[in-house]
Amino acid sequence: MSQVTNVTPVEVLIPARSWKNDLRGIKVVWQRELIRFSRDRMRIVTSLIQPILYLFVLGTGLSTITGSLGQFNMRTFLFPGVITLAVLFTAIFSAGSIVWDREFGFLREMLVAPVRRSAIVIGKVCGGATVAALQGFILLVFCGLVGIPYNIALITFVALELILIALMITAFGVMMAARIKTFQAFMALTQLVMLPMFFLSGALFPLANLPTWLQILTHINPLTYAVDLVRRTVFSFIDVPPGAEIFTHGVMWGDWRVPIWAEVLVIIGLGLIMLQVAIAAFKRL
Repeated sequence: MSQVTNVTPVEVLIPARSWKNDLRGIKVVWQRELIRFSRDRMRIVTSLIQPILYLFVLGTGLSTITGSLGQFNMRTFLFPGVITLAVLFTAIFSAGSIVWDREFGFLREMLVAPVRRSAIVIGKVCGGATVAALQGFILLVFCGLVGIPYNIALITFVALELILIALMITAFGVMMAARIKTFQAFMALTQLVMLPMFFLSGALFPLANLPTWLQILTHINPLTYAVDLVRRTVFSFIDVPPGAEIFTHGVMWGDWRVPIWAEVLVIIGLGLIMLQVAIAAFKRL
């Protein structure tokens, strides 16, 4: 029989949870998202192809139809929707890294770290939003090619709006990803959700004179307020030719045109709600 010897237990020190550790956890998760994105050059290029096709191919084709409206350039109209599209796809797929981490077991290691679950969620949202906003910033280079001036104030306002939009969409993506266990299921769900959100946002058509059922769908779509916010900012710096006012109609709640400050509040409010839902879902993992 083997002799049993006394084993001295080893004391394991687990750092107490604190705001300092939470902030460090947010920073680490945020940096990880940036590193993953910077090393995936193919992802950077491919995520820009679709918006550029919409802008220059679809925009040029539609301009031949609307040319009689004071020589209105449809590429100018499509530009806000196109950069929002770039932010949408990048933010959603950045949030999908949660599902990838779950499948390979890395998420389990993150969850046992001495930080609050909310810190992990906030880090993911901040990292994904940063990456998505950067994609939108890249497309701002093309604004001069679609009749939009290279105005410092314009670019600054649009950049700030893209950051808010990226935060909202990434929070939405994290909220969905927290409930999905396989990456294939996440891809199917995102295709089911993203395309209707994009097409119902008014990115490709004016919001004026829509049938009632389509007005309702556009009004309950969070992306509608994001696209209209950027579009109204852009059109405030350019002259709209006579007869093309339909393209600057904006979002209407009855007879009240939703102002820019209200659209900003809608985006911030929805982003915070989605973030709280995502945090609650992570606490149950």
